[in-house]
Amino acid sequence: MGYKVAVVGATGAVGGEMLNILAERDFPADSVVALASRSSIGKEVSFGDKDVLKVRNLEDFDFEGVDIGLFSPGAAISKVYAPRAAAAGCVVIDNTSQFRMDEDVPLVVPEVNRDALAGFRERNIIANPNCSTIQMVMALKPLHDLAVVRRVVVATYQSVSGAGREAMDELFDQTKGIYETRTPEPKLFPKQIAFNVIPQIDVFLDDGSTKEEWKMVVETKKILDPAIEVIATCVRCPVFVGHAEAVCAEFEHAIDVDEARHALYDAPGLALLDRSDEELYATPLDCVGEYDVFVSRLRQDRTVPHGLAFWVVADNLRKGAALNAVQIAEAMVADGLL
Repeated sequence: MGYKVAVVGATGAVGGEMLNILAERDFPADSVVALASRSSIGKEVSFGDKDVLKVRNLEDFDFEGVDIGLFSPGAAISKVYAPRAAAAGCVVIDNTSQFRMDEDVPLVVPEVNRDALAGFRERNIIANPNCSTIQMVMALKPLHDLAVVRRVVVATYQSVSGAGREAMDELFDQTKGIYETRTPEPKLFPKQIAFNVIPQIDVFLDDGSTKEEWKMVVETKKILDPAIEVIATCVRCPVFVGHAEAVCAEFEHAIDVDEARHALYDAPGLALLDRSDEELYATPLDCVGEYDVFVSRLRQDRTVPHGLAFWVVADNLRKGAALNAVQIAEAMVADGLL
């Protein structure tokens, strides 16, 4: 028998990808329900190439009998409705930031810390990590197993889709407006995003870092190893889809490029695209629509005793959000947790 799945936030960019990926990967679902706010009732969303689902109202939906809830409606909405769904027996896989740092909620990337899924029973909620964290820990995991990561310095180049559909519209409208000689008016972003980069994602904290940067620090520790030190600078770029990261990792033990290359090549979910002699490397455009996290520009960092530098790219709507959530559900099915 298949499962009953509810996608919460089905009209959003990530919710739409969740529906796409459930269909693409033939997830064993007998039925799929699309849920969103009252204003979206009756709208149609695609499920696969042929099926269309009518959006139902989250506010009065009864989660009794639903096996899995894939949530991406925003943290404030998840705060209210995810516990309600969990109390009704639905296993919630939440893509928002609401539950990530709760001690009794597993924060999971299946290729990295699948064993953490066993802790879901305390709350019936599993958290999906931040998009920028997911792709970084995917690349760090095989290297950590090889030589133990001790410190990471990362600068991100994050697409506007990470902030939702309205952010994508703002980039499009500003770009079009500039060619029509109209002065861009920032709305969602603090500064003009078209033809610009903005070194601020989310709000500033007391120490001068942003909340996005804080997320990368604390989530990496929770997922991979609490002993790893991370300093991040998160930057929004005028790209529609695809996050990129420049990573410098310092290790406890000696590690060379060839060893790292073999470890990355063999790691699940990673694609090594690294031939400097042929100018072969990954860009955000290369990763759109792909499942893998791409690693390239791998080289020795000689400024520290044991260091590597590399470039990591992924589709933030897929592996950075919707795909990871579906993979969590798949892992739970395979491991007999549902």
